[in-house]
Amino acid sequence: MSAIAPEECVKVTTEIIEDRIAKVVFRNASRHHALNAELLGALEDQLTIHASNGVPVVILTSGVGEKVWSAGHDLGELEADHDPIAWGKPLERVLRQVRAYPGVVIAMVSGSVWGGAVDLVMSCDLVVADTTVRFAMTPANIGLPYSTSGLLRFINSLPIHILKEMFFCARPLEAQEAERHGVLNRLVQPADVEAVALQMAKGIATKAPLAISAVKEQLRILEDVVPVPVDAMERIAELRRIACAGDDMREGLAAFAQRRSPEFRGR
Repeated sequence: MSAIAPEECVKVTTEIIEDRIAKVVFRNASRHHALNAELLGALEDQLTIHASNGVPVVILTSGVGEKVWSAGHDLGELEADHDPIAWGKPLERVLRQVRAYPGVVIAMVSGSVWGGAVDLVMSCDLVVADTTVRFAMTPANIGLPYSTSGLLRFINSLPIHILKEMFFCARPLEAQEAERHGVLNRLVQPADVEAVALQMAKGIATKAPLAISAVKEQLRILEDVVPVPVDAMERIAELRRIACAGDDMREGLAAFAQRRSPEFRGR
């Protein structure tokens, strides 16, 4: 068995800047920084450490200057797990951890962002991106019904018709559109994205951390207050179960692996 080159290894590293900012970089270069279970577990560990150490600001990125910020879920893992966005799965745990982090999490984004990685960006408190960014939600291409919690996060961030077009057509949201709809806090040139994200982080790091933490938690709770009848949730769960267990999802995964267009039959 040949050794894996260092640049191909899955890894999550942290650089501590001025004692109050953690720059967390996740890498999975051979898979376009796909969010597999190993990477998500390492990311979860890093966020836990920084939270316990009281780090008030985290910059989250896979780096700058690359074509793909993250390809989203590693679809190779879906063959064994047909519902990778269920409540207890690695991605959902990380998304909840980012949203509940007792400080500010800034997504620093360069290049295209796909699937579950879009949800990761949306879960961050602030987003600094360069002009190469584009967001694509592609679960319909493989027959995956997105989670209710994920859709609620998107509804809070995007107009409903833009959201439907992203999910129904798998059409990427380009940088200028994302800025216009308020998805981005800053849209800058590629050469400036790191400096702008760091400048924002340094400004936040001088503020009162307990006050910021309290406001963040209040906003998270208020954002999550969406009363839904129990029977409606049960109906949603059944629709997702049927879609995840259906032939269309198996066909979607097979087509992706074989680099061909899927032939969905609605069953």
